[in-house]
Amino acid sequence: MEYREFGKTGMKVSALGFGGSEIRGVDGGTVERLLGSALDAGLNVIDTAACYGDSEELIGKAVSHRRSEYYVFSKCGHASGLPTPDWDPRTIRDSIDRSLKRLQTDYVDLMQLHSCGVAVLQEGSVIEELQKAKQAGKIRFLGYSGDREAARFAVELGVFDSLQTSINVADQSVLDEVLPLAMAHGMGVIAKRPIANVAWQYETTPDVDYYVEYWRRLQKLAYPFTQLPVAEAVGVALRFTLSTPGVSTAIVGTQNPGRWQQNATYVDAGPLPTDEYEAIREAWRRTAEADWLGQT
Repeated sequence: MEYREFGKTGMKVSALGFGGSEIRGVDGGTVERLLGSALDAGLNVIDTAACYGDSEELIGKAVSHRRSEYYVFSKCGHASGLPTPDWDPRTIRDSIDRSLKRLQTDYVDLMQLHSCGVAVLQEGSVIEELQKAKQAGKIRFLGYSGDREAARFAVELGVFDSLQTSINVADQSVLDEVLPLAMAHGMGVIAKRPIANVAWQYETTPDVDYYVEYWRRLQKLAYPFTQLPVAEAVGVALRFTLSTPGVSTAIVGTQNPGRWQQNATYVDAGPLPTDEYEAIREAWRRTAEADWLGQT
């Protein structure tokens, strides 16, 4: 497994991380096998969020006894059962404490504000709460997770150590301006949705709303690689994302033990050849419509 510098944090992260949104509701034994075998194979980034149901608890129960082997990234901001409103400083404080308890850890390596808008970032009190948690040793680094104008604004603020945003063959709006800015600020970059939900595999509009926008875009982009067998096409899509300058790690979620290792073999194949990468970029430049913005 390839490991990359995570901005100026000093962390070296596995190029392929694990996204914890899909394990919610999965039985604990399956999660233990899934994450345990992935750690054995070189995983060292586990990304989750307070609003991902029981994801944090499942991760804590499954691998907290191996805490020294991985970085845990989480997110806060949505009340998700707390009595205070979203984006209230009290919610940030209590959510962090709840995450520590669920994850069975004394600290989180990276705590990210979870897709708040520009107005919340401008007001600043939630950022101050994150900084207090850092001073208290509850979190090591501060991040922002989001897209569109808020992602750029968060980068320009200069207070965050990382940016998590959508980057894939069907979502390239951040590549020309936001990612270079993030690199200039020394930020680690986490690519979410790095294989575009494999939306090209559906012959008709997917039943899952979360996949529909990418499916529509991919119909127009008509990348030749999407005609390959699904496993090969996933490899091309993942390597595209990880070949993008500035990307530190790409997080992929799964419920299937062994799937992370399968995806890792694509990463081990190395960067996408320059001509293939540029062909995908050129197709985007030629085809993308004005409203093809980052998908949260």
